[in-house]
Amino acid sequence: MMRLIAHLDMDAFYASVELLRYPELRGRVVVIGGGRRHQPDEAIDPTNGRVTRTFHTLHGYTGRGVITTATYEARALGLHSAQGMMKAAVLAPDAILLPVDFDAYRNYSRLFKAAVREIAPTIEDRGIDEIYIDLTDVVGPEPPSRPPWAAEDGANGVLDMTPKIAEADEPSRECWSRARDLAGSLKDAVRAATGLTCSIAVAPNKLLAKIASELDKPDGLTMLRASDIPARIWPLPARKINGIGPKANVKLDGLGIRTIGELAAADPAWLSEHFGANYGAWLHAVAHGRDEREVVTHSEPKSISRELTFERDLHAQRDREELSRIFTDLCTGVSEDLQRKGYAGRTIGLKLRYDNFSTVTRDQTIAWPTQDAYLIRRTAGGCLKRVALDRRIRLLGVRVGGLVPSDSMVAASGSEAREPTPSLFD
Repeated sequence: MMRLIAHLDMDAFYASVELLRYPELRGRVVVIGGGRRHQPDEAIDPTNGRVTRTFHTLHGYTGRGVITTATYEARALGLHSAQGMMKAAVLAPDAILLPVDFDAYRNYSRLFKAAVREIAPTIEDRGIDEIYIDLTDVVGPEPPSRPPWAAEDGANGVLDMTPKIAEADEPSRECWSRARDLAGSLKDAVRAATGLTCSIAVAPNKLLAKIASELDKPDGLTMLRASDIPARIWPLPARKINGIGPKANVKLDGLGIRTIGELAAADPAWLSEHFGANYGAWLHAVAHGRDEREVVTHSEPKSISRELTFERDLHAQRDREELSRIFTDLCTGVSEDLQRKGYAGRTIGLKLRYDNFSTVTRDQTIAWPTQDAYLIRRTAGGCLKRVALDRRIRLLGVRVGGLVPSDSMVAASGSEAREPTPSLFD
């Protein structure tokens, strides 16, 4: 089957949204991840009436906050997402620190996805800042006239290292040209709708498109054919393949396999011996660029949750008021997410992470699906009574699972109390 699959990834998405709000920070070293207290201070200049802003920096930062994202100027200094901000402060103390604004990011996410759908409607939503797009029908591929590539085993008995995507299974050169023009139109549409840049890669499948979208960032447009795999994909680290996690990467490294090319050269039986039959076969396939997954336009979420890691460990008694506020905000946020996405759920869960990094979860299933903030908080509060609160708390989360579409939801009994049962945080 001839396919043309694109992966679109917004460039430094959160940071780029903030630069629209604060254009004076363009070209500066900026990290996103601060709390409300890191909101810029604004004042009116009495001489000209203009708004002036004073920004917080990482200098002297204390706490356990982590970077959510960073501008490319910050990345050049070694700052990156999931990095502790105290460590980042040592590397770049003058970096500008901005708080996260998920409402703004979700709004821009909706805008760029709507712009893409106007041109190419078959998309798979992979999160707030990335999507897959099936361009096959939009471009209209034609059968190529060239024959398939050579078989896997060469005539001399030496393993043929040609990527195992047959050239006959690729669209024609004319289709690739049209796909490039279409990808350029998608980039233009995203910029027009949001003012932001994105990077797009077009490839024969999702696996290759995902890897290739990182090759020419930012504002990249990459066309990757099967014949490009040896030059552009095989030199990359094996961990660049989505599905090779940290543990598998460490094991591969210990076996002397560091690049995708080295993985492609490995004997399939040897891979199965070390990684099991299924995962070993998968490693061999993806190293050669094989991926038959379809672009999935709709999938039902299993649960909806929110959680927060505190900047300092909180005590259940001494910080009761703050914990109670955060607990209520999380339940309200989950309720709003359910309503916005059109779901309700019966299984309500709580997640706690203590100061020693141990984590506990508790769930409770109620009679009727709900998206009501009061009922979510009351039920989650009941879960809270079933966990020990003898250590400081590092993270708090609330989850609703067992989801059903809200338009099919059976209304809960009118006798349900509207006020939440007091929790241990109240």
